Amino acid sequence: MEDVLEVYTRPYDSLRPQVCMDETSKQLLRDAKEPLPMEPGRVERRDYEYERGGVVKLFLFCEPLQGRRWVDVTERRARTDWAHQIKELVDERYPQAEQIVLVMDNLNTHTPTSLYEAFDPKEARRLAQKLEIHYTPKHGSWLNMAELELSVLSRQCLDRRMPDFQTLKAEARAWQERRDEKGGKIEWRFRTDDARIKLKRLYPSLQE
Repeated sequence: MEDVLEVYTRPYDSLRPQVCMDETSKQLLRDAKEPLPMEPGRVERRDYEYERGGVVKLFLFCEPLQGRRWVDVTERRARTDWAHQIKELVDERYPQAEQIVLVMDNLNTHTPTSLYEAFDPKEARRLAQKLEIHYTPKHGSWLNMAELELSVLSRQCLDRRMPDFQTLKAEARAWQERRDEKGGKIEWRFRTDDARIKLKRLYPSLQE
């Protein structure tokens, strides 16, 4: 926990940008019957029945100190999908960075091993060396600012039926653009000193 909190105290550095990453799943649901349109004095009506359209994965990245975030929707969740997200992060999002300071949870796919499953060893090593990884502790994913952004995405965009992959992708992009316009930079206020007071019970007790 203190390791992640220390990262959040670092000033902005374009050569070592701080990025937070998280992911979630979304089940695609299609209406079994066409909704009845809105009429004067009557809201739109939808039948409770639906048809399942599979499950997709959403990757969310954000750069708190610059107020940037982006969402990518993929049709599956595998180690190689995360690896390709990292390649895009390194080569397209931050090509000039010397190293990217990456905060994320310790999901079993979020490791350099995934890079070696997706790319040849030389390429995997190149990408791994571009990352300074900081994992949130177990039961401490609330320390990941990307999880907070993902919560906002879930409330503002994902809390309704999405019929297909393309619709969800378009909706996520529209949310991202609105959020970047209005969200601004993220100011993290919970510091190590706060943690040592509020979470005192979690620290070891030294007795003579």
